[in-house]
Amino acid sequence: MTDRPRISARIGGISESATLAVDAKAKAMKAEGRPVIGFGAGEPDFPTPDYIVEAAARACRDPRFHRYTPAGGLPELKEAIAEKTLRDSGYSVGPSQVLVANGGKQAIYEAFATLLDPGDEVLVVAPYWTTYPESVKLAGGVPRYVVTDESTGYLASVEDLEAARTERTKVLVFVSPSNPTGAVYPPEQVRAVGQWAAERGLWVLTDEIYEHLVYGGARFTSLPVEVPEMADRTVVVNGVAKTYAMTGWRVGWIVGPEDVVKAAGNLQSHATSNVANVSQAAALAAVSGDLSAVADMRAAFDRRRQTIVRMLNEIPGVLCPEPEGAFYAYPSVKGLLGRDIGGKRPQTSSELAEVILEQAEVAVVPGEAFGTPGYLRLSYALGDSDLAEGVGRIQKLIGGAA
Repeated sequence: MTDRPRISARIGGISESATLAVDAKAKAMKAEGRPVIGFGAGEPDFPTPDYIVEAAARACRDPRFHRYTPAGGLPELKEAIAEKTLRDSGYSVGPSQVLVANGGKQAIYEAFATLLDPGDEVLVVAPYWTTYPESVKLAGGVPRYVVTDESTGYLASVEDLEAARTERTKVLVFVSPSNPTGAVYPPEQVRAVGQWAAERGLWVLTDEIYEHLVYGGARFTSLPVEVPEMADRTVVVNGVAKTYAMTGWRVGWIVGPEDVVKAAGNLQSHATSNVANVSQAAALAAVSGDLSAVADMRAAFDRRRQTIVRMLNEIPGVLCPEPEGAFYAYPSVKGLLGRDIGGKRPQTSSELAEVILEQAEVAVVPGEAFGTPGYLRLSYALGDSDLAEGVGRIQKLIGGAA
């Protein structure tokens, strides 16, 4: 009898989340007593606001939440998400266009699983968040990468997208503000991209998880609001993780056409059933409340953003554009490769990240994880003193201002 693989090709082909892997290694080193400072994980360092936690505590004591609830989300939460979507982005949708999922990752996977047939192509702008291409492949799709760099502020033009499009292209992944670069598309470019997609008959999956984390003169713009004719072919993914410091609560959602939301809900009814009711109650308090908590976080992130960009650009061989959104810096480190750093000569950004972790005890994520070797991603969602200490260690290791 022929030996068959123990792991299916579909699952065996999935790469581990590089950002979570770096975070896990940093935490393991900390557990060993090493003073590691981690720039790897993309989560706010603030606690979830008290009023949200209290809503969850009340839900724990309510027997209604001890039972199954509708697989697609609590009706009151779906209604609140529809109201929040109109309030925050100007996009008018009904509760039947909302599906509550176990975080943004499940929402993204379910959206692709609903839209794609085997062989359908999806345009993914690189640098990209690590989960996008893996979710496309899990759904039987084929990611086609549109590579950008610091010369354009990591923004893809319509010409870039058109050059990558083929007859098999069905979906564009559009992300603004961006993880990992912090790039924010200006309204006129959002409009141009949306009109291009409309003219080509494409679908758009737009991830708006960082909608409230924009800085300076940048402005968040929702694609289906800028281009209303795309509303029937746009799936919006969002959640409470970044805005309300709720990464561990695992509540995200899809907003889209009713038939797509219904089909994705059918999938979820067999995959996970409802999201944990206590988390949904917390999310209801979050999206129904005001945005004062995020305003305080945004002010802190803005301060840290300016600090990290300044300190990184003080290192000879490093070029860090100023991010306009999210909480990531994405510097080019091509000028460091091949140089003697701590007795090593790293040839790739992955090797450089290893040297920085082992010798400076600072965890960063290499650009290979995001489809663009030669870069590093540093999250500045950590305390001001840790940020300054961590980048200062990199400066001392590599050379430059200390």
